[in-house]
Amino acid sequence: MIRFVTETGSTNSDLAAQLRSGEGSPESQWLVADRQVSGRGRQGRTWFDGSGNFMGSTAVHLAPRDPNPATLALVAGIAAYDAVCGLLANPGQLRLKWPNDLMLGDAKLAGILLEREGDVIIVGMGINLAAAPDLPDRKTIALSALGPAPDRDTFANALAATFDTELERWRTYGLEPLIRRWEAVAHPRGAALTVQPPGEGTLHGVFDGLTDDGALSLRLADGSSRVIHAGDVMLANEGN
Repeated sequence: MIRFVTETGSTNSDLAAQLRSGEGSPESQWLVADRQVSGRGRQGRTWFDGSGNFMGSTAVHLAPRDPNPATLALVAGIAAYDAVCGLLANPGQLRLKWPNDLMLGDAKLAGILLEREGDVIIVGMGINLAAAPDLPDRKTIALSALGPAPDRDTFANALAATFDTELERWRTYGLEPLIRRWEAVAHPRGAALTVQPPGEGTLHGVFDGLTDDGALSLRLADGSSRVIHAGDVMLANEGN
């Protein structure tokens, strides 16, 4: 089920407030806004509010046998990839970037934000259907650059369906097939990356795949590997 609202502060914040109040937010239910006045991205960034874009959130209620909740970022990424892929005449330029960006060529098409509220993970997604933000540090793109912008409501239903499918696979089959699938639609191994882990200096290396728990493996110039569990990741050709 999808609930559409004309305007809100943040769909993630709204779902968190529902959970804290005891109202709850069932799985497979999405909150989608025409406009977010206080949308958030990772690292506390402001999220772009573009009319006609998809801006929505859903809740995943964690069960004792579920895989590592952090890997829901990979689940959400694949769901977004599948929903967008069906709209492209040539999907070969569509790629995932760890941990939660969908790239079209060297430009950012979508972002995903996971936040925890008790035993619930709130998954927020922003996908540039009609307009893209002008960011100082990276290229962005909207699907409207390739043709008519997709209908937001139709896209919302498609994304809800792909997310339900990937969530069920995550719970049923675990991380190994998820990681294989994610790597298959991500930038290739050997791609040059710049990584800014929280509270550390910038690291330069190449993508060396994902670890068994879904972390990023970065191969450094000296041949050693660094496992990245959190941080900003940029492709070599991504910056403006």
